[in-house]
Amino acid sequence: MSEPLLKAIALKGYTCPSPIQVQSIPAVLGGRDVMAAAQTGTGKTAGFTLPMLERLRHGPHARNNQVRALVLTPTRELAAQVAESVQAYGRFLDLRGDVVFGGVKINPQMQRLRRGADVLVATPGRLMDLYQQNAIRFDRLEILVLDEADRMLDMGFIRDIQKILALLPPRRQNLLFSATFNPSIRRLAHGLLHQPLQLQATPENRAAPLVEQVMHPCDMARKGDLLSHLIRSNNWQQVLVFSRTKHGANRLADRLSQEGVTSMAIHGNKSQGARTRALASFKSGELRVLVATDLAARGLDIEQLPHVVNLDLPNVAEDYVHRIGRTGRAGQSGHALSLVAAEEHELLRAIEKLIGNPLPRAEIPGFEPTILSAPPLDLSGGRGKGGRRGGGQRGGPGSSAPRRNGPRSGSPRSQPLSRETRPRGRG
Repeated sequence: MSEPLLKAIALKGYTCPSPIQVQSIPAVLGGRDVMAAAQTGTGKTAGFTLPMLERLRHGPHARNNQVRALVLTPTRELAAQVAESVQAYGRFLDLRGDVVFGGVKINPQMQRLRRGADVLVATPGRLMDLYQQNAIRFDRLEILVLDEADRMLDMGFIRDIQKILALLPPRRQNLLFSATFNPSIRRLAHGLLHQPLQLQATPENRAAPLVEQVMHPCDMARKGDLLSHLIRSNNWQQVLVFSRTKHGANRLADRLSQEGVTSMAIHGNKSQGARTRALASFKSGELRVLVATDLAARGLDIEQLPHVVNLDLPNVAEDYVHRIGRTGRAGQSGHALSLVAAEEHELLRAIEKLIGNPLPRAEIPGFEPTILSAPPLDLSGGRGKGGRRGGGQRGGPGSSAPRRNGPRSGSPRSQPLSRETRPRGRG
């Protein structure tokens, strides 16, 4: 790569490329279409941003309303994060970058795009809105990147993606990055990529090796008490907590704030301004606890985040990997713990089967569960001690455990996606 890019990399403090960067950068520089599976925290953003900028610096600048490289992301937070990387790596290049997403006024974005953008990072919904307003043109597009493609499909963006693809020139370079190569992703790639180079930096559905994982059995009603105890007794200063619901996130953030632990919630019902302020305060250390729904499971890049807590287990097993992937990034160690009630034992089994290991269990004195949970998952093919499916007592009202005549938990995707995990609003 050229000296301006190497200078920007050095200023970021990077000296050695990650495995996904070693594979993807030469391929993108060579003009290949790429289909890459990479977990969060592996450096994949730089894996496509750096060679993309290197290729763009050799061509003519974008003209009015034109875009030369388009990066599609599923969430506003991820769009902002990728745009920050484009700005940081391209700081010594004469290239213009921009980012557009929903939740904010569209007119300022339309005005900025009049100058054109060499790199545009966008969510699908807002991009379509801008196109329908004649604020953007794609006839000069050279590179398309689909980042977190599996998440975009989960969130119901497939129709927007198909509409966008139909607007793009056929001669372009395509880069698809996904946490998994599931059948839906392969179908999308088949119609999008031309003789792609397939890359896989880490085994699918495995957490970063430096993340210490543990689960604390606990009654559902005492999860808030246990979390407060852990934060205070361990003097945690920066904790990302995942809640299954928006209401639960608000309630927990309010409770911790009343107890003197600075906390805020971030989810889809919050305005974009509130989400941006909360994330900025958390990154700066002003905020000790950020309580998030799965909206934040992807795209949050917080340097050296020490602790991630699952207040509730996710309904979809793969989301567990994405959640805890917020810590243990870029070679740093991390701590991921889950507070698990008996009612969640089938969700726990699905997660343990997906990751290939039972989560270590550790009861906290004073918070031992009064309802017995299922025995640890026997990954050798048995059903655990006693041979009972599900084991223990079923949960009472409010239990998240699936009914007996519902889908089995053997498949990572057996749990239905809740509205919380697949919002269908415009990007």
